[in-house]
Amino acid sequence: MKRSIAALAAATSLMISGSALAQTMDKVVKVGALGDQSGLYQDIGGPGSTVAAQMAIEDSGLLAKGWKIDLISADHQNKPDVAVNIGKQWIDVDKVDVFVDLAASNVGLAIANLSKEKNVVNLNSGSGSSDLTGSQCTLNTVHWPYDTYMLANGTGKALVKSGGDSWFFITADYAFGQALERDTSAAVAASGGKVLGSVKHPLNTADFSSFLLQAQSSKAKVIGLANAGGDTTNAIKQAAEFGIVAGGQKLAGMLMFITDVHALGLNIAQGLNFTESFYWDMNDQTRAFSKRFMERFKKNPPTMVQAGVYASLIHYFKALEALGGNPHDGRMVVAKMKELPTDDPLFGKGSIRADGRKIHPAYLFEVKKPSESKYPWDYYKLVATIPADDAFLPLDKSACPLVKKN
Repeated sequence: MKRSIAALAAATSLMISGSALAQTMDKVVKVGALGDQSGLYQDIGGPGSTVAAQMAIEDSGLLAKGWKIDLISADHQNKPDVAVNIGKQWIDVDKVDVFVDLAASNVGLAIANLSKEKNVVNLNSGSGSSDLTGSQCTLNTVHWPYDTYMLANGTGKALVKSGGDSWFFITADYAFGQALERDTSAAVAASGGKVLGSVKHPLNTADFSSFLLQAQSSKAKVIGLANAGGDTTNAIKQAAEFGIVAGGQKLAGMLMFITDVHALGLNIAQGLNFTESFYWDMNDQTRAFSKRFMERFKKNPPTMVQAGVYASLIHYFKALEALGGNPHDGRMVVAKMKELPTDDPLFGKGSIRADGRKIHPAYLFEVKKPSESKYPWDYYKLVATIPADDAFLPLDKSACPLVKKN
């Protein structure tokens, strides 16, 4: 009798919870594109990420099935406090269900915590810190196109193998730069190289002369630029003025985007090696998407971040459709995203691990010489393909507390 009563109570509880879920489930979604709209990362994500998000909404097919999907955007100014204030307003007042873009790792980590607290979905394409799926992972975050481990093990290992076995870092003094230096130093050491030193610079630095002189005097074979966007391009331009490469040292832009190469020009950028997981000119599918993207966003073809915004949202919408509606429960939606295999025209087939890391191949590229470029934005040549299982930190080595260790 007691067992029967307990079973009945359990069944009743399931029915009530299922009924409550059905009542909260609807076909209304609000997407928040929170990026750098005006600063040194605006070309990486920002306005282009908003365009990519709108394309994902349209390409999802949900609008034709009666769903209502709205998109809003804002500038976080690369400041975590600004980002969190916007995020709270979006969640509490505007009822945003999902964040996208989030360039700048200090912003990305802050929004990851907010998303966990408020139980919304956090699709991070812009931040690079591997801590997002490591020590600071959450059940609400999916980290899409790249991270500092991927960059370090793609570019770092390749350069050590080709003879660049001594390094000096010029590092942006915030979460991303610190994580990138840490992960690259580990990759260099694991490959038999050594790190001779490093120097930190403030975000959005105009004058790199003192940092470059320290790197030059170190006599390191490779100067690793653990920064991004305008900081990277400014450092490379000023290094050319100092004759650093001409003097025999090699520059390694640890995080480079096609917009950075364009800003530098092929005369300066030629020969640079770096790792990305997306290039607009990789295949017919990436070219077709990029053509549509550039019809709307005239400035540049999609960057890896903008591609990540599109692809992550496409998968998010697939998860919502599989659930039969939007439960407005971030952890439930992310769990469904992890359950479904990923497949999109920009990154191909893949998966999302328990720690929230999206898994797909990465590619080591080299910037073409001016004579090798045949048409606009024809900037990269493929050096090596890094298989998906090798591109990111193995799950059994993850510091994510969500991952069960054997």
